[in-house]
Order: sequence, then structure tokens, then C-alpha cells
Amino acid sequence: MSDVFKLAGVLLPDAFAELFLSIRVTSVSSHVAKRKYYAALSDCSPFSFGILLRCEVKLLGRLEASGRIRRIMSGAAGGGGGSSCQGAAAAASCSSAGSPYAAAAGGGAGVAGRLPARVLEHVFSYLEMTDLMRCALVCWHWNNMLADENSEVWRSLCSRSLSDEAMRSDILCNLPTYKGKLKAYQHALSSHDCSRNVYVKKNGFTLHRNPIAQSTDGARGKIGFSEGRHAWEIWWEGPLGTVAVIGLATKRASLQCQGYVALLGSDDQSWGWNLVDNNLLHNGEVNGNFPQCNNAPKYQIGERIRVILDMDDKTLAFERGFEFLGIAFRGLPKACLFPAVSAVYGNTEVTMVYLGNPLDG
Repeated sequence: MSDVFKLAGVLLPDAFAELFLSIRVTSVSSHVAKRKYYAALSDCSPFSFGILLRCEVKLLGRLEASGRIRRIMSGAAGGGGGSSCQGAAAAASCSSAGSPYAAAAGGGAGVAGRLPARVLEHVFSYLEMTDLMRCALVCWHWNNMLADENSEVWRSLCSRSLSDEAMRSDILCNLPTYKGKLKAYQHALSSHDCSRNVYVKKNGFTLHRNPIAQSTDGARGKIGFSEGRHAWEIWWEGPLGTVAVIGLATKRASLQCQGYVALLGSDDQSWGWNLVDNNLLHNGEVNGNFPQCNNAPKYQIGERIRVILDMDDKTLAFERGFEFLGIAFRGLPKACLFPAVSAVYGNTEVTMVYLGNPLDG
């Protein structure tokens, strides 16, 4: 863990010292040897002056480790000359004023663009997804560093964020890159936006319904969509029961009701395809059979259904295997729509994996 700080003091040019504007040490407990160190990094290029990036590094060690790290960091900052001291002083004043990040303080243009790739990789390896997406906007050099979706940066974040079960199983088999797997986890079914009778398993992608009688239970994805084109896969890993619906829901749609009903599509806030009887449902009405063909095959347990949402054309379509089944719903509202499922069978499980932008052809 100390490699980052050693690199800061030894390998980096003096100009990089100006990027280390503040260091805050927060104790988790006086009896627990975990410390969080925050370093606010500022790029001084004309295109992104004032953008502050947070690098959170968790270090394990004794309490005196904090003093050692502070000495290493102060030595790195001291090597930057007068302007570095001014930057540190400005950061200290901002920090003492209660700001979690330091204000940008002086420095030559394009400092971020001259940082060695090895150093950037070490620093980026400690950032979370949101910060990495911001880093990609700082300059071309940083963007190019993060363009490789299978780099050590994304692998490191993937290993910290996703469970071993998800990484070892075939849940994410259709996502070849680490960044793709991370985005799928960000868009997975939510453990906080679901019926009280269901929960998301430790793998982070599979919904389990408890055996509760006379109840229909659903869940929404963590992130909804109001623009763009999106695709995700859903499959049942247990019996369907009398009703098993996949589709879309707004934030206002109900996720639990009494009895065994088609919850998705029961009002004007949701749209669903019942895999049991192949009916399309919206606003409490059946909108016809789907797919529209004679003797349409029934859904088979374990079969992956690909859902394709086009918020530009306001349509929802489905695929099974490599077969495009057609557009199920048109004229979707200009609102934030979430992937959603509803189930009735006890101990059944449903998995959803976000794929990103759908491929045409």
C-alpha cells in the first residue's frame, strides 16, 4: 500500500507535489488498526482547472503508521519548492474551514498530462467507479490510461467491488471486460428497492423470493433510464409459478401486493411480459400475446431473455438466444424507467445482468 506514497516522493517530478494539496487522517477506532487517508488531487490544465479528485487508500498497520505516512507525504510536498508550500498552506486553510477537499492552488498547465503511466495506474487503483469516470474527463492522457477496460485499474476495482461467487460463476460470462462487469453490478437489482419478501443474494445479481403465501413480490434495478439505448439479460433459476413477469417500472410502481397477480403491468406505471402465458401487460390490461407468432414456445428455466430498451424511440423489445422476438411496447413515456421483475413462487430466483448499449445486427 505504501508504494503510492514512495512513488510520490521518489519517482514523480517536483510539479506533482502541487497535486497533493491535503492529507486527512481519520481514525476508525483507537483500537482498530485501519486508517483512511484522503489526498485531494487537482489538475491544473486549462480544461479542467479546479477539478478535485479523491484518492482513498485503506492501510492496515499500527497507530504509529499514520505518523510515518504523514512524514513521507510532507517530504514529497517539500520537494516541490515554494509554490508547493503555498499549495499545501492553501489546502490546510481550506481543510480547517471544513471543506472535504482542498481548493486548487497554482501550478503549471498540463501537469496531469505529464504524470508517468505507472504512477497513474497506482493512484487510479485506489479510486472508486465514480471518481474514475471523472478522471477520464481530466485530459487525454488520463482518458487513454482508462480506455483499456481490462487494465489493472479496472481489475483492482472489480476485485474490491464484486463477490468471488459472481466472478467465478457464469453469471457475467457475456461481459468480457472488468469495466463491463462493474457497470453490470452498478445496474443490478436493488436490495433497497424491492418487496420485503425478497432479497438480493451475496453474488449481487440474483433475487431470491421467500416462500410467502398469497403475495406477489417485485424489485427494481438500481439505476433507471430516461435516454439512450440499453440492454440487459434476465433469467429464472427456479419454477415460474402462475405468474413471472419481466419488464419496466417507474419509481411510483408498486413492488408488492396481495394474491398471485401480474404485478408488472397492473397499472399505468409499469410494463410487463408474463413468461408463463406470454401475455403483454400494461395499465391492468392484456395488450396481446408475445411473441406474435403461432404456437410461441414457452419459457424454459435458465433461458436468458435479453431486454432492449430504446428511450430515444420509446420502445421495449426482447430477444431469446440469438432470435429477435420483436418490439413489445411502443410509445413509452418520457420518464425515468427501471428494469423490473415480479415473482410469486416460493424460493424461486431471478438474475439480472446489465449489458450496456445493445449491438445492432
